[in-house]
Amino acid sequence: MPHHPDLATTVRIRLIEPDETDAVAAVTEAAYSHDYELPESYRRSLLDVATRAAHDQVWVAEDPATGRILGTVWTPLPGERISPLARDGELDFRLLAVAPDARGRGIGAALTRHVIALGRERGARRVVMNSGSEMVGAHRLYLALGFVRLTDREGPVEVAPGRFLDLFAFGYDLD
Repeated sequence: MPHHPDLATTVRIRLIEPDETDAVAAVTEAAYSHDYELPESYRRSLLDVATRAAHDQVWVAEDPATGRILGTVWTPLPGERISPLARDGELDFRLLAVAPDARGRGIGAALTRHVIALGRERGARRVVMNSGSEMVGAHRLYLALGFVRLTDREGPVEVAPGRFLDLFAFGYDLD
C-alpha cells in the first residue's frame, strides 16, 4: 500500500453533517455499483444514510479545499454494535466507500486508520468487519493495514429474506 504523506493536508475526516446525507449516499452507491451488480434491496440500504446517521456514526473524508465528500465509513456509537459479527470489546464498521474518481489517493486507508484510532480511544481490543468474498480490492487494503481473516466467523449471512452471501470476516487486534 503506497504511503501518502500529503493525505493529512488533502483530506479531513469528520462526522457527517445533517445536510450531507444525499452526498454520502451518492458516494456510497457510486463506490459499490462501480464494482458490483447491486440488488435493489441492497441499493436502497446503501442510500439510507439518514437512518445510519440518526442511530450511529457516519464519518466522511472531505476535501477541505472544495468541501467535496470523497469517502465514508459507518461505525456504531460507543458501546454499541452495528453487526452480529462484533463481540464484547470489539468495534465493528461497515460500508467503507471511496468515490471511484478519488481512488488511489489513500482515502480508504485513512478512513480505516480512523476506525482503528476510534477503537483505541474507546478501549476496544479489536476492530472487526465483514466483506463480500468478491471485494478483493478491499481485502488487499485490510490485509496491508494489518487485519487478519477471522475464518471462524465466516459463512453465509442472510442479507435479505432468502438471499444469502458468503462474507469474509477481518479483525485488527489493538492489544
